[in-house]
Amino acid sequence: MRLFRPSILSLLLVAATVAGAAEVEFKRVWPGWRDAESFERISEYFGRGENPGREIIVRTQPSERAGYYFLVRVKSATAIPDARFEVQVVRPDSPDVKTFKFSATVPPKENVFQLGLTGADWPDGSDANPVAWKLSLHAADGRVLAEHKSFLWEKPTK
Repeated sequence: MRLFRPSILSLLLVAATVAGAAEVEFKRVWPGWRDAESFERISEYFGRGENPGREIIVRTQPSERAGYYFLVRVKSATAIPDARFEVQVVRPDSPDVKTFKFSATVPPKENVFQLGLTGADWPDGSDANPVAWKLSLHAADGRVLAEHKSFLWEKPTK
C-alpha cells in the first residue's frame, strides 16, 4: 500500500502540470489583404511548389492565393492536435455573419498561421475590409482555447 500512494501523488502532479501547460494565447492577430504574388518564393522559379517558410498557411480555396488573411501568432505550451480555427466575419457586401473553419494541428511554442479567405469567399480587391470579425481557436472537443475580435464585433454595453 505504501508504493501505491506515491504513485497516485506523482500522477496528480503530472496531471496538474499538463493541465497548466495547456494554456494557449493569440500573441498577435493582424488582418489584411495579400496579393497572390506576395506568397511567391524563389524556390517556385526552380520548379518546386509553394514554400510557406515558417508560416502555416491555410486557405478556404486552396488553389487561390490572393485574399483576405488573418496572420495569427499562436503561443501554446503543448501541441494541440485536431484543433480548429474559426473566423467569423461581416463582409462589406453583406450584413450577414459568415463563418469559416480551418482544421490544423497547433505545434508547441510560438507559431504563425496565415488563415486566408480566398477565391469566392472574399470580394475582389485589396480595398475590401471586413466590417467586423472574430477569431477563435477550438480544441478537438469543441472548447474555446483562445479568442480575439475586432472592436466592432459587439455592441457597446450601456
